[in-house]
Amino acid sequence: MRALVYHGPGEASWDTVPDPVIEEATDAVVRVETTTICGSDLHILAGELPEVKPGTVLGHEAVGEVMEVGSEVHSVRPGDEVIVSCVSACGRCSFCRENTYGQCRGGGGRLLGNSINGTQAEFIRVPFADLSTHRSPGTLAREDAVLLAEVLPTAYEVGVRNGQVSPGDTVVVVGSGPIGLAAVITARLYSPRRIIAVDLSPSRLEAAARLGADAAELPGRLIGDLAEGPGADVAIEAAGAAESFILCTRAVRPGGHIANIGMHSKPATLHLEALCRKNVTISTGQVDTFSTPWLMDLVASGRLHISQLITHTFSLGQMKQAYDVFSRGADTGALKVALHRA
Repeated sequence: MRALVYHGPGEASWDTVPDPVIEEATDAVVRVETTTICGSDLHILAGELPEVKPGTVLGHEAVGEVMEVGSEVHSVRPGDEVIVSCVSACGRCSFCRENTYGQCRGGGGRLLGNSINGTQAEFIRVPFADLSTHRSPGTLAREDAVLLAEVLPTAYEVGVRNGQVSPGDTVVVVGSGPIGLAAVITARLYSPRRIIAVDLSPSRLEAAARLGADAAELPGRLIGDLAEGPGADVAIEAAGAAESFILCTRAVRPGGHIANIGMHSKPATLHLEALCRKNVTISTGQVDTFSTPWLMDLVASGRLHISQLITHTFSLGQMKQAYDVFSRGADTGALKVALHRA
């Protein structure tokens, strides 16, 4: 089969590699119909995650058809179209029993595209398939379904839920990339009074306004007004930059919540001299994907509209072109790209 193989910092190529096979009784082999590229893939390609070894197939989000299952897989069968979760969950360890699948200690966690071959390929082996795949409703478009592999549950669980967004809240989302925009969309479920999106990219601010932000502006006056006034009840950091985290600490009100979603490759200063009297709660974390079935029902029933997050489409064989367009999102206007089997 063909797959995007990481060869070291700055180096990846669309190569011919062996087809995946069932290695454990809990595995499934899935033919990829749609996959996508994540910001964390760019971090890997830049060499910022040294635990990812050369020779690894990248990617951790996909929709596809089950081709084969191991003897201990009971929830899906060959022919099913499934969403492949970005998190693999054993279902037995103490963390999995608490639905914190991202912390799995039974051999799961963030495996795909990290410690094992991932989804930017024609076929993938999915460990722990019973909990790590979700049958996709026939009414759900693949471009919507692939956003349920990571983007939507990450925004909801790590941003909206950890931030404890509540009716009547003022919510600031710093960073209007795919995750930040998904946070705008899912925050709307809780009827906040106002959602403010902040970004440096005019095209992303336009997207935030289309997707439900009440205000979408460059950092500046809005943040200053919040810092000097009542402040935001919830500040969601979705850019992964030290400067954006500091903006959140300025914007949040006393007693408010800062929910950090962004993946930080450099240290961010925690200004406790400014925060120690504000009674602020700061949360970090990674997605567990426990919310995927619920979010899938909301998307399939038309309660959540997420299609505008996909801005560019490619074939699997155009993987390198897709990476180029996605990595230059500020110039190309790319939010999320989808790659389909030809």
